[in-house]
Amino acid sequence: MENENNNVEETKEEIVVANQDNSEIKIADDVVAVIAGVAVSEVNGVASMAGGFAGGISEVLSGKKNLAKGIKVEVGEKETKIDVNIIVEYGTRIPDVAFEIQNRVKKAVETMTGLKVLEVNVHVQGVTTDVESKEENKE
Repeated sequence: MENENNNVEETKEEIVVANQDNSEIKIADDVVAVIAGVAVSEVNGVASMAGGFAGGISEVLSGKKNLAKGIKVEVGEKETKIDVNIIVEYGTRIPDVAFEIQNRVKKAVETMTGLKVLEVNVHVQGVTTDVESKEENKE
């Protein structure tokens, strides 16, 4: 890749990639989280992202879907660690879903940012069932 000769510096809220000609590209930590969130949302078996109470309130108030919900990113100089909190659909094989999430997130983040993904930790926070949604539709 072209990014092998680049220097990466970490600041509080963004990643700075310095190219050979001393120009800089700044990538906010939130961008890495959104990239990971989009990759997770494409995996079959993921019902939703598990986020805190504050994340749900901000979605309601802003009217926008928070694509970084349930994603925690730790960025080093040239590497990153990502934690993903999900709710799975009932009946899906959790190890298969988690493995697919790890592969897609790693590929997406490494391709788009040039950072090496050291870890993608998947935390299953719950299971959603079709029974709940069928009961709501009957009422």
